[in-house]
Amino acid sequence: MLIVSACLLGIDCRYDASSRLNPLLREKAQREGYIPVCPEQLGGLPTPRQAVFIQGGNGFDVLDGKCKVCDQGGNDLTAQLIRGAFETLKIVKLLGIKTAILKERSPSCGVQFTTSLQQLIQGPGVTAALFLREGIEVISDESCK
Repeated sequence: MLIVSACLLGIDCRYDASSRLNPLLREKAQREGYIPVCPEQLGGLPTPRQAVFIQGGNGFDVLDGKCKVCDQGGNDLTAQLIRGAFETLKIVKLLGIKTAILKERSPSCGVQFTTSLQQLIQGPGVTAALFLREGIEVISDESCK
């Protein structure tokens, strides 16, 4: 059983109420029973919403209180992204899941990269960083094509 970013399975949960459907993952999810999650929604953010960016670091830095997450309007959404990461971790622990496939470049789910005001930043998003700290394997959707 795997956790997968819900947008990759065709669920319209991204900030702009769209998805990033990955047909291969969707087919595998139907056969293998993947669990779709959207940490940003689990953290209480609505859909649609303004785009969100990590400012001054990556997901590890957010978890360590060294930087924050804001939307395009400058609203601080750090607490919501951290809450969403921990709520997603509860699902992982409840079901004994060891692997997650997450959406690259997302402020929550980015595995190797996230974005900061249209700039690519090296390092994971908030949820991916928490999973890595907890020993959960994280796989970028970009390796699932």
